Amino acid sequence: CVFFCRGIIQKSREEVASLQQCRPALTPVLAIGGWGEVDVGSHPAAVFGQVGLNVLQISLPADCTEDEVTDEVLKLNEDPKVHGLVLHLPTALLSGRVLNSISPEKDVQGVTDVNLGKLVRGDLEDSFAPPIARVVMELLEQHGLLAEGKTALILGNSGALEVALQCLIQRRGMLVLTSGWKVASLQKQVIIAPQEVMCTTIQPLPASHTPPLFILLVILVRSDGPVTHGGATPRVGSVDSLAAALRMQNVVRSACRWLRQQRYRPWRLRSLTLQPLSPVPSDIEISRSQSPKAIELLAREVGLLPDEIEAHGKTKAKVRLSLLDRLKEQPDGKYVLVAGITPTPLGEGKSTVTVGLAQALTAHLKLNSFACLRQPSQGPTFGVKGGAAGGGYAQVIPMEEFNLHLTGDIHAITAANNLVAAAIDARVLHEATQSDKALYGRLVPTVNGLRKFSPIQTARLRKLGIDKTEPGALTPEEIRSFVRLDIDPSGITWQRVVDTNDRFLRKITIGQAQFDIAVASEVMAILALTDGLRDMKERFSRMVVGSSRTGRPVTAQDLGVSGALAILMKDAIKPTLMQTLEGTPVFVHAGPFANIAHGNSSVLADKLALKLVGEEGFVVTEAGFGADIGMEKFFNIKCRTSGLRPNVVVLVATVRALKMHGGGPKNLQLVADGCSNLRKQIEIAQLFGVPVVVAVNVFRTDTEAEIDLVCRIARDSGASDAVACYHWSRGGRGCVELARAVRKAAQQPNHFRFLYDLQMPIVEKIRTIAQKVYGADDVEVSQEAQAKIDNYNEQGFGNLPICMAKTHLSLSHLPDWKGVPTGFLLPIRDVRASIGAGFIYPLVGTMSTMPGLPTRPCFYDMDLDPDTEQIAGLF
Repeated sequence: CVFFCRGIIQKSREEVASLQQCRPALTPVLAIGGWGEVDVGSHPAAVFGQVGLNVLQISLPADCTEDEVTDEVLKLNEDPKVHGLVLHLPTALLSGRVLNSISPEKDVQGVTDVNLGKLVRGDLEDSFAPPIARVVMELLEQHGLLAEGKTALILGNSGALEVALQCLIQRRGMLVLTSGWKVASLQKQVIIAPQEVMCTTIQPLPASHTPPLFILLVILVRSDGPVTHGGATPRVGSVDSLAAALRMQNVVRSACRWLRQQRYRPWRLRSLTLQPLSPVPSDIEISRSQSPKAIELLAREVGLLPDEIEAHGKTKAKVRLSLLDRLKEQPDGKYVLVAGITPTPLGEGKSTVTVGLAQALTAHLKLNSFACLRQPSQGPTFGVKGGAAGGGYAQVIPMEEFNLHLTGDIHAITAANNLVAAAIDARVLHEATQSDKALYGRLVPTVNGLRKFSPIQTARLRKLGIDKTEPGALTPEEIRSFVRLDIDPSGITWQRVVDTNDRFLRKITIGQAQFDIAVASEVMAILALTDGLRDMKERFSRMVVGSSRTGRPVTAQDLGVSGALAILMKDAIKPTLMQTLEGTPVFVHAGPFANIAHGNSSVLADKLALKLVGEEGFVVTEAGFGADIGMEKFFNIKCRTSGLRPNVVVLVATVRALKMHGGGPKNLQLVADGCSNLRKQIEIAQLFGVPVVVAVNVFRTDTEAEIDLVCRIARDSGASDAVACYHWSRGGRGCVELARAVRKAAQQPNHFRFLYDLQMPIVEKIRTIAQKVYGADDVEVSQEAQAKIDNYNEQGFGNLPICMAKTHLSLSHLPDWKGVPTGFLLPIRDVRASIGAGFIYPLVGTMSTMPGLPTRPCFYDMDLDPDTEQIAGLF
């Protein structure tokens, strides 16, 4: 036993050393909870220290209740620094509820139902057996008493220990019988003194007292609480020291398992079966016909840990950003951007292609893949375009939850944006009606006899160059500088927002500000471009809301509101996990329009997905509208911010849209003429040095001749490949050829480059986009726009990228100019700045940041059944 005990200690020491080579800061910790000063007699701290483990003693009050014990256990479960947990309490407090509150991963005593269940099932590598049971097995082994075919009788009733011994002995091919010790008939048959039973753990009977092939094991079970040793450390080789060594080994193994969980694991994802119908039912009928996996199951399948998700119902969950730190050493997967040709007002199916491609990659080619989509705005959902969950047999489910509210991110953005607007209005009012002294008294009040600056006010003092921390130390001039933002009402640039297409709000003016749709808010742009909470707070602080009367920019930090914005957005920053019809994973996050904002899903969603899919996996992310709009901004804005570089561009085209660009629906020649737009969009993608694969989204009305013509022209125009896609009617199976083409293109050399240098003057950057991307001869900058450009240069914002606000229905500024317009001047009517988001955005032509509803909006077909609560008409 002495050698066995020392061997365990030595092996544990080696395992800890190996752990710390991988993670130097990691030290396994055992938490021991008990009354008062916990006696660690059976957990010798000195030995733990030699091995490299720490012991955390939790002292509970003598009158603690079951609820208090459970609360303390739950806290220790959540502590990632604790790897094992042992309770030293009277039996009366060790109820099933208390024992099962211990996380099975930290149950180094092996007393939870989960660990016992795994032991019964035979999952010995994924469970902890009670250390005493393992000691018993070792002693039986040393006495040569474990032999296949023999029978063992266990006397006593010890719950977890009894069950564990039964399982472990049965695994050796023996029959196990159990009985209570005080059964009269047994006492008559077993000739053994009671005192012998009380002083031993295992007592094999002499052969003369037992039948052949029969062993009697008398297990000592004490009912009066935990065994103590009067503070003495048990001698090496005793049963207690063996149990302590094995318990220590369990703590080390728990830490090893925890570390393995932190690393990337290949997926074992169960796809959902599709049974496509013809004709294809409505999107909402298809969505309801599929039973989605529980979101916790999907999270486990893609390698997320339980504490990395926050479930919102059964089918969606927020994912915590701690995942990025856990997988920071994990190589990124392949990065695929889905863009499109200049669309019709109904869109050409980029979301559908994105979903279909992800379904094909994972459900059919068995490659890890994530689709990353934007959250839809209620504007188009209730307007003309409908939802954005994809369509047919390539969509995100449940589509009602995807399209309506989701997890409330856009509502949070609306609240944050309008809080800034209210703060501006309040500050202008109070500065106009109060003296410096009164303002200072209210901004820095005395509370409970103390007067101090808030952290955000301290930051403003630093910005002003005032290096003082005591409110009473400021001079009158410093006080005036501190309290007076002196906002120029005519220089306010911040707009109020609402997530509805409301044309009337274009006419509403509050001061100098008007209304935008919520997805055009700078708060939305920041959400889509930030890389974490700290960065988001800093971006909020930098948001410029207007100018002072002396021309200085006024920021959200100057207003004191940036911390409150971070509070409103603290949950919205986490991407939402959902699934496709075939059970493959999707991140839904952020939703800026591409025509009035930068039009891409979030940097964070893409980064999380790239880590989860692994080096051989694929992340398929979508850019809004045509390649001239969303893709250009993806490269010049999103890629600059994220540092990510795409491997492939998938350019979505439809015969329907190409006929529109060609002048009508009549013949093949019109399709060929319309392919001028496709050629131009391929050329735009090639400006950035990324391989292009064209996906022809096939409609029921398309002919084989039309599809073949488009694919041939696409290849002749420089596309790596062009593939007909049938995902709408067939699901992922109809997109397999596209998936293969994308996989092949991702292996090609990538010569990614930006379109312009940030050091170029603002007007030159605008001109570069207009000429190289849109095909304009030049730009025409209005006097108002030029004045704002001059002001932004003076304020130090000239080195930001450009985000053009332009119609998505044409390469030009006029929606009716189809194909590839030439010979035009691009009019720049106005220029705004999103300093927190990090870009300048010119407004081209008559572009409005508040859309309107069509004559017959989608909501005419929408209804709710009051009995079943089922939604009808959503698409």
